[in-house]
Amino acid sequence: QVRLVESGGGLVQTGGDLRLSCVFSGGKFSDYPAAWFRQAPGKEREYVAGISWTGDHTWPADSVKGRFTISRDNAKNTMWLQMNSLKPEDTAVYYCAADRAGPGFLESEYKYWGQGTQVTVSS
Repeated sequence: QVRLVESGGGLVQTGGDLRLSCVFSGGKFSDYPAAWFRQAPGKEREYVAGISWTGDHTWPADSVKGRFTISRDNAKNTMWLQMNSLKPEDTAVYYCAADRAGPGFLESEYKYWGQGTQVTVSS
């Protein structure tokens, strides 16, 4: 049974940094492209960044390009989201997701999800 567990969220001031982690278990992590999504209060869940099986290719959303970096270490079964220069509009619950089928930008393309970690950016 594949399981994803996020950590690293918290409260940070505008301009601050946070690093989220996602630990994968229940399979071979290198078989799964993965991604981060987020959901702000009253809004739909949105794509943040995706990463290929090996980590050689990443696809950040335009809204976070240049500020957020997605990475993974398959030997550690872990994926990260380094978030720099945070803004109040980055406030959301952040989720990691994985699926064997391949990298994608849509929520429906991912079968496995973590429980989420709250990120709050104060102004």
